[in-house]
Amino acid sequence: MAMDFAAARTKMVDNQIRTTDVTSHEILRAFLTVPREMFVPDERKALAYIDEDIPLGNGRYLMEPSPLAKLIQLAAILPQDVVLDVGCGTGYSSVILAHLAGSVVGLEADETLAARATDLVNQLGVPSCAIAKGELTKGYAKDAPYDVILFQGAVEEVPSVFFDQLREGGRLVVVEGRGLSALAKLYTKEDGIVADRFAFNCGVKPLPGFQREKTFVF
Repeated sequence: MAMDFAAARTKMVDNQIRTTDVTSHEILRAFLTVPREMFVPDERKALAYIDEDIPLGNGRYLMEPSPLAKLIQLAAILPQDVVLDVGCGTGYSSVILAHLAGSVVGLEADETLAARATDLVNQLGVPSCAIAKGELTKGYAKDAPYDVILFQGAVEEVPSVFFDQLREGGRLVVVEGRGLSALAKLYTKEDGIVADRFAFNCGVKPLPGFQREKTFVF
């Protein structure tokens, strides 16, 4: 019997997202609208709506729905905002963001994932979303500055280039740290000064390339 993905999508929103203090109607509507099953490998489609990170291959993951929704809500995205989605994988998060923002750039370093993301964005007809291939740690200066920058995985530290690409009054949302001790943080930029605040504990899979440089201790 074929799986009812629409019913699974509704259960995901009701049981995984609403129950973790995500109250934005626009965000809930986006998660109810975007077909998550399209963005996972064929052999994992039946698992598209479980409350776990889903492997995409090459050590990359599609973030679990609940933390993704909470991070998006933390960003307080406005309809006119320009958003950079760092490590977009197959493009699921970028398409979700495109339902909330004015335009979205999904940045992906993995050639296979970037190609898949581009295909899916075109299939779904999302003109406000574009996929860019490039090194994740460098951001995407071509379309900067951004009102919002969101990372699709945990990092040990945020390279300063991202704050350079953040617009005045902009927000950067990221999970910093490793494993269950990682913290979701909101960075804001006002008068050229960047400040951060802790939002909530958040354990998600790491994004490659964002490890803190090791230093010698004498």
